[in-house]
Amino acid sequence: MVRIAFFGTPEFAVPTLAELVESPSEVVTVVSQPDRPRGRGQRSSVSPIKSLALRKLIPVLTPENLNDPSFLQQMRSLRLELGVVVAYGKLIPNKLLKIPTHGFVNLHASLLPAYRGAAPIQRAILDGAESTGVTLIRLNPKLDSGPILAQAQQPISATDRASDLAITLANVGASLLQDNLNNIVSGDIVERPQDDISATYAPRLKKTDGQIDWNKEAHTIHNQVRAMHPWPQAFTYLEGVRYVIHRTAVSTHSSHGRPGQILQAQGHRLVVAASGSTTLEILEIQLAGRRIMKVHAFLTGHAVKIDSHFESLIRP
Repeated sequence: MVRIAFFGTPEFAVPTLAELVESPSEVVTVVSQPDRPRGRGQRSSVSPIKSLALRKLIPVLTPENLNDPSFLQQMRSLRLELGVVVAYGKLIPNKLLKIPTHGFVNLHASLLPAYRGAAPIQRAILDGAESTGVTLIRLNPKLDSGPILAQAQQPISATDRASDLAITLANVGASLLQDNLNNIVSGDIVERPQDDISATYAPRLKKTDGQIDWNKEAHTIHNQVRAMHPWPQAFTYLEGVRYVIHRTAVSTHSSHGRPGQILQAQGHRLVVAASGSTTLEILEIQLAGRRIMKVHAFLTGHAVKIDSHFESLIRP
């Protein structure tokens, strides 16, 4: 029975912790980010990982500072054999890395060394990648740069949004850790150094990353819409009103319309011109503060003028 400290915060980490709890391993503590204000009401709420740990009666620690001497002493007292990190949200300092007998491993949502950083799923979709995966690495103090222990590849479909792909990769990653856990502890796993020269990076998203630029081609905007779900969401403006675009499809029809020009707005079709004579079909749309609507329902209740334009302006 391996004594494990699990470090994680968001929903992505839940399948891995859930599998560890049901395995012969012993999760002796869970470390998660402190409770934060969330949602419109900004009410303090626990992370998904803390919530699961509390339901499973696992002790939870939520330190503000991982270098805090009292926290480090708590960790030393647990006689840890392995630390497991899945989307915890902070770098693990060297003092902490040295505490478990077998060190720390980290599950990352890309095929490292590609997409090191905070937003690997979103950046892969933005780039139009046809596949990605998960990587299990030995953790070191540098960002996502430790030796590779195992990898699993996962195709990306043309309709996958970041939220969909995250669920898939979370489950693939949970299985990958379980399949390799015994070999990690026994030392029978082969560690393969990453090629730093071929590394690419996936910086954290900003709200402005959701702003649609209709001067880009339809497939690029389609990838943006997919990558920005569920946050920060792809958005645009029509006659000064903000709209969130939730689902799109690249149309096979070419157009000589100007970027952002609405070419069709009838029945089930809301088609917009993009750059390079390409066109984008909007499938789900949301007026700011209202519910998400299928295009047919939206067009039934909203008069959208042909030849009006979605704007590519950045607004505050």
